[in-house]
Amino acid sequence: MDFVQSLQKAIDYIEENILEPITYEDVAEHVYMSNYHFHRTFSMITGMTANEYIRNRRLSMAGQEIIMSDIKVIDLAFKYGYESPESFTKAFTRFHGISPNIARKTGMKLKSFNRLLIKLKLEGGTAMDYRIEKREPFRLISKVGKFRNESISEEGNTEISDFWQECGSNGTIHTLKQHAGQTDLYGLCEPVSKESTYFKYGIGMIYDGNHIPEGFFIWEVKNTLWAVFKCIGETSQCIGETWDKIFSEFLPGSEYNMVDDTDFELYPDGDDADCFCEIWIPVEKK
Repeated sequence: MDFVQSLQKAIDYIEENILEPITYEDVAEHVYMSNYHFHRTFSMITGMTANEYIRNRRLSMAGQEIIMSDIKVIDLAFKYGYESPESFTKAFTRFHGISPNIARKTGMKLKSFNRLLIKLKLEGGTAMDYRIEKREPFRLISKVGKFRNESISEEGNTEISDFWQECGSNGTIHTLKQHAGQTDLYGLCEPVSKESTYFKYGIGMIYDGNHIPEGFFIWEVKNTLWAVFKCIGETSQCIGETWDKIFSEFLPGSEYNMVDDTDFELYPDGDDADCFCEIWIPVEKK
């Protein structure tokens, strides 16, 4: 399915089931995407997680209903998916800035959060440089961590960067070099299953085929066709900026779909003053 169509189908499903006990996992399953891939795609295109979108839409609708009817707060809470009037009141107050009871008073201002519409808008004429590469499957010796799906889009979240710092300071990188056939460094990201709320992220190097030290794993990269993007900058901020462009510019308008498989950052063991790293995403022709 086309990239934009998938996202629009997800929003349609959310709106049609807004009063049902759905989460982003249910939406991901509906559009045949892994939890991880859907979570990252939705977040990067819309600037919020699917769960945030669902919550904001419900609270917006609850605000409209409370000023247009005499429905009880307890009934409103259960209708919009809250376990108690107290939890609903807290969420309502956080979103609207006033409590449900105060919102009933004449002249109170409430926030409106409208349904998302996905539109492609062409501006300027800027080009996004990329290359398509074919590469045989390969294996990496890796140190692997487990991270919450939400950590990708949480503002200020440093879990992945902390993992890199830890591996740099505790001897992990040195151990990898001792068991690697090449010293290019990879940051590996694997989609999770539809049943999981976590994803695996690993730091690795090409495996030399010998002894695997305790605490390390072999990560197999199977896809053979890749779209490759240079992250230009001096800090890791350029990685997020490049991902934003991949999802907002490259994937919607290119002749490729992203495959639900391992993607990675490649830090070549060489000199390229302008390039912080490369992002490799697995793709297939549409």
